[in-house]
Amino acid sequence: MKARLAACFLVSLLLFGVLPVHAIEKDGRKWQDETIYFLMVDRFNNGSQLNDKNVNAKDSLAYNGGDFLGIIDRLDHIKDMGFSSIMLTPVFDNVEGGYHGYWVNDFYKTEEHFGTLKEFKKLVKKAHESGLKVLIDFPANSAGPDSKLMKEKGPEWFHEESAVVGLDKDARLNGWVDGLPDFNHENPEVRAYLIDAAKWWVKETDIDGYRLDSAEHVPASFWKEFSGAVKAEKDGFYLIGDLGPESRNLYGEYKDAGFDTFYDYPLLDELRKGLVKPDRSFSGVLENWGENMGIVENPHEMAVFFDDHKMARFTREMVNVKQFPGSQWKQALAYMYTTPGIPVVYYGTEIAVDGGDAPDNSRLMNFRADKELIDHITKLSELRQKLPSLTRGTMEKLYEKDGMAVFKRVYKGETAIIAINNTSETQYVNLSPEQVDPDGNELRGLLIDEKAEGKKDGFTIVLDRDESEIFVLAEKMGLNYPFIAAIAAIWIFFIWFFIFLAKRGKKQNPKV
Repeated sequence: MKARLAACFLVSLLLFGVLPVHAIEKDGRKWQDETIYFLMVDRFNNGSQLNDKNVNAKDSLAYNGGDFLGIIDRLDHIKDMGFSSIMLTPVFDNVEGGYHGYWVNDFYKTEEHFGTLKEFKKLVKKAHESGLKVLIDFPANSAGPDSKLMKEKGPEWFHEESAVVGLDKDARLNGWVDGLPDFNHENPEVRAYLIDAAKWWVKETDIDGYRLDSAEHVPASFWKEFSGAVKAEKDGFYLIGDLGPESRNLYGEYKDAGFDTFYDYPLLDELRKGLVKPDRSFSGVLENWGENMGIVENPHEMAVFFDDHKMARFTREMVNVKQFPGSQWKQALAYMYTTPGIPVVYYGTEIAVDGGDAPDNSRLMNFRADKELIDHITKLSELRQKLPSLTRGTMEKLYEKDGMAVFKRVYKGETAIIAINNTSETQYVNLSPEQVDPDGNELRGLLIDEKAEGKKDGFTIVLDRDESEIFVLAEKMGLNYPFIAAIAAIWIFFIWFFIFLAKRGKKQNPKV
């Protein structure tokens, strides 16, 4: 028994001697530390054939069979990549053909193709047991075409049919987005119905947040009442606003209405332009951070994304310019995971799913694909969790030219240097002592194990084409005598232990 305890002590000593201090001392979990996996329920995984009514996995406009039990079956797939939250497209009862979830028929029922309320509660419970938070999309702007709500509630619940043209406020708030019946949020009955339904789902299922689709098409006054009501139901309840590409000027008004963060559409445009192929400038991407600093209270919480159910897959843009998606996605994900913001990754990104405009962009998930990107995401997640500077640190551009970018993140004495080489050649970047202190220090690469030693005139980072690296600034390592001693002690102990067992065995089994 004493021998076993001694072995455990030595192993523990070895492990704690090499663990990064910041990984142990990191502050409590905040939303800016999250990484969100966004999935379309119908297109993720089929876990039960009992709800496969009129399912046709070969028809992009039909239900493909994904359901709540299928998500439960694949929670490990999501968790193993390091995601901390899952976000689902709407789970409510839809009119016929609403595989995507956005043609709501009844906000108090689950869509029968997805499963029962009991199964959804089980999904939330299993996700929480795995350490995953759960958010769902709540489309409060409109109902489904010819829905039960339209038939039973009457015309006073909806605005008169009109197109959304330009940025006119009346058209923005009263028009029928994508031709869907637009709720009249000035009607107290409508407000009460939507808010009560939103509260009911929080109380009934214990979800952790809402994604609020097309939020700019709903008055801020409604959202203020909505946010106060749902946040009163659960501490820390989170609201992510999907404010469209032309709505940056609304951030302040909608933030005051209770939103916690927004999708960063301006950054999306710059990211897709800058990372779709090599040798493109990063200037617009890095400038977006400065612009957010002047507009958003906490830009660390902006939702960073490359695609979702509303647009063609980023993979399709890569293919259109004759690029290998695997290489470009590695660069894109490295940027997403190391710059300020909450990564929101659309399902299938981990296998570089292709697809044009909807519905082609939401193909049925394939779990038998190559694991290269999955491994890359897993490693990025591990480093993002281990280094608080990547989620909470300051952001400073050190170098940027034609696809090569180096920036610095600093938090509580921890300095991370991120280098992304999205060019067609090996790059050499010199960092001055004013940018990074070289005295007695080195840059230790954690993503692909690169290294740069500090010299009198600074550091030189060497990075091959299509590579990214996350360096941490650390003291130069000589011989690590405690580490060597610990390993030697363990080997000596195990040799002694096996000799001890062998001798005891001989004593217990003497020759006759």
